[in-house]
Amino acid sequence: MSEERKITYAQAIKEAMVQEMQKDKDIIFIGQDISGGAGREKDGLTDTWGGSFGVSKGMSTLLGTNRVIDCPLSEAGYMGAAVSASTTGIKVISELMFNDFLWLAGDQLFNGAAKLRYLSGGTETCRLTVRTVMGGGLNAGMHHSQSLYSLAAHIPGIKVAIPSTPYDAKGMLVAAIRDEDPVIIFENKALYNVEGYVPEELYTVPLGKARIAKEGSDVTIIVMSRMLYVALEAEENLKKNGISAEIIDVRSLVPLDENVIIDSVKKTGHVVIVDEALPRCSAATDLAALVADKSIDYIDGPIKTVTSKPCPVPFSPILEKEYLPSKEDIINAVYEATNREG
Repeated sequence: MSEERKITYAQAIKEAMVQEMQKDKDIIFIGQDISGGAGREKDGLTDTWGGSFGVSKGMSTLLGTNRVIDCPLSEAGYMGAAVSASTTGIKVISELMFNDFLWLAGDQLFNGAAKLRYLSGGTETCRLTVRTVMGGGLNAGMHHSQSLYSLAAHIPGIKVAIPSTPYDAKGMLVAAIRDEDPVIIFENKALYNVEGYVPEELYTVPLGKARIAKEGSDVTIIVMSRMLYVALEAEENLKKNGISAEIIDVRSLVPLDENVIIDSVKKTGHVVIVDEALPRCSAATDLAALVADKSIDYIDGPIKTVTSKPCPVPFSPILEKEYLPSKEDIINAVYEATNREG
């Protein structure tokens, strides 16, 4: 297979699950509508849905309905079953259709899975990987477009991954499945059709390791998920105006790679943090506090954050565009952080 093989973000996720489940028979995958079951055969597949976005289409045909398991419309119910099963030696991948439904599964995840290792004095683990969908941009409305990774990051015992590229989507999912602790992976639905280089073989991308997506010298732009691509567009404009931006993709909030972030800020002396979530108690404010605490002596301007507007996600395409962070928002924040004029 060519080293330049490109597949989509969604295909990378499916490939990670299929390959890891073929390798390890102790892994099961559960969720809503992930396996169509009998009576919905089409094109040789018994599972015609594959979840809300078709990411897992064909998996129950390949792996069997005893390992790719459809669950009732009860996030609390099947997430509770996933948590329980993951303490028995079985490794569980559970798909939560939208991260907006974390509230429904929150007791099982945040009071159950997250606390098990601490509660047992380190003798018990929860081998659970939760895949969930986040983000706006597709006009899915306020109940299916939030970005709630900060909520999960607030709870000790849960690891939080936010892959931005197809390469990271596969590698971080494999790493999560193999991890002994519960991991929630937030997949941005607006990235599912993004293509990128992904090796065919199994590999891991370590959780808690940030990536320098673009090297620069004048300002550090810290991003996560789809905001990587918005920041890269802004960087092109900034470069034309003589500003060299370094872009750091955090990739995971828990664990957080503080060293890469702080080293970059020390080098550039300016920082802008871009977060699709809401402004209060967000990843952006948490990262701003980290920068202020550990590199304030190296900062030569204000620490700027760029987030969505403090309101529910609008359904209207025009309003949603105004709600989300834009290239222009990032550019303006960079000018403010560096005390320059555009």
